[in-house]
Amino acid sequence: MSQALRDARRYEEEKAGLIPDGARPGFHLSARTGWMNDPNGFGRYGGKYHLFYQYHPYDSHWGPMHWGHAVSGDLLHWEYLPAALAPDMPFDHDGCFSGSALELPDGRHMLMYTGVSREMGPDGALRHVQTQNLAFGDGMDYEKYPGNPVIAAADLPEGGSRYDFRDPRIWREADGSFRALVANDLPGQGGRMLLYRSDDGLRWRFAGVLAENRGRLGRMWECPDFFELDGKYVLLGSAQDMLPRGFEYHNGNGTFYLLGDYDPQTGRFDEESDHAADYGIDFYAPQTILTPDGRRVMIGWMQNWDTCNLHTPSTPWFGQMSLPRELFLRNGVLYQRPVRELDALRRDEVVHRNVVIENDEIALPGVSGRMVDMEIDIAPAGGDYGRFAVRFAKNVDYHTTVSFRPHESVLKIDRKFSGSRRAIIHQRRAKVNHDNGRLKLRLILDRFSAEVFVNDGEKVMSATLYTDLAADGIAFFADGRVSIDVRKYALAP
Repeated sequence: MSQALRDARRYEEEKAGLIPDGARPGFHLSARTGWMNDPNGFGRYGGKYHLFYQYHPYDSHWGPMHWGHAVSGDLLHWEYLPAALAPDMPFDHDGCFSGSALELPDGRHMLMYTGVSREMGPDGALRHVQTQNLAFGDGMDYEKYPGNPVIAAADLPEGGSRYDFRDPRIWREADGSFRALVANDLPGQGGRMLLYRSDDGLRWRFAGVLAENRGRLGRMWECPDFFELDGKYVLLGSAQDMLPRGFEYHNGNGTFYLLGDYDPQTGRFDEESDHAADYGIDFYAPQTILTPDGRRVMIGWMQNWDTCNLHTPSTPWFGQMSLPRELFLRNGVLYQRPVRELDALRRDEVVHRNVVIENDEIALPGVSGRMVDMEIDIAPAGGDYGRFAVRFAKNVDYHTTVSFRPHESVLKIDRKFSGSRRAIIHQRRAKVNHDNGRLKLRLILDRFSAEVFVNDGEKVMSATLYTDLAADGIAFFADGRVSIDVRKYALAP
């Protein structure tokens, strides 16, 4: 073990003990200490779920990337393990960037990640060269492969940037051979996803371009994931500097999915459609896993690059993952629902039926809290209505709002009164389907976040909020006359 990794483990152990449990999310994985971004190596190993993450333990702002590490039996209760990787080799001395993991037939846990090293270019500017590297371990300790890097600039197709070449997603095909999907920039045309093949996981060769941007969705593409779902293939990617298209892609840096057909023999992916993966403020770089019972589950970094560096340096931790979400396809749309394991955390059911609100804001007995699972069925109560809203994390000073305007078919999340003192991104809107003003919402709160699932997962809107935990009120508002059914649970970690 290198001194850099030994130091990181010692530091995180000391600092994590100073953060009380109540200062973290209850069931969303957060940084053990310091900074967290992209999920890495999400998968099963040794009978448990493993999730690594981009990690700077020494500061709550982005810095030289390590891999943090946690394990879980149910995707909700996470146990921190010691940091898995530190930047300590010539090919990664400026960072161990994102990647993925596989359990090998011989019992080893294989990690593939992007190593970053700086070099000075002809113009005197420092640039980050990115290569793909391997490490092998036992679920706790990992050794970097002596033959690293295993995919480098020489393995790029013509024109590919060696400076934007990262985030390998690995898997095995039915014949036992390996595949890796790596994000790359083609200057002037934007991101693309490159497919590599290996028979043994060690020696790799370029197999083709799986998908390419051609100037459509932002610039550089990052963090690919690729899987079969309900008879189709889904390619997840996160794009930088996207321009809005209608109600799609409003995050600048956000996650998209491409839906289509794939032939494993030829490596050809025929794209049919594209959409945003999350319509809220904070969601990026997701990875997925196939659970032992056959569910495809996705988890992402619940944050936005445009807002994530505005907290004070004294913040002991920053960054959390989204709620793990079960995925399925319906009518060409990627539906997302909270993992069913969340139901086991529900306590103290409170039900209100046929509550009529008319041009007023009301609170309901027993409906409050910052760790909440709440279902709301909205319907007009005689005639049309102009707007419905639910306000949460609320007191006299603060609140965050989810509102619906049926005449526009628009759902909006708005955190401008959440206690932020900075002019960060506070609002996002999404087009939603409804039946003459009837809409179904499920709102999950976990101290410092809100995730809104619309119409059983047709769309999702995610947002972080750092409102004082004493603000735990929930209220309902109607412009016009609205009837609601509310089913609310407290969530016990």
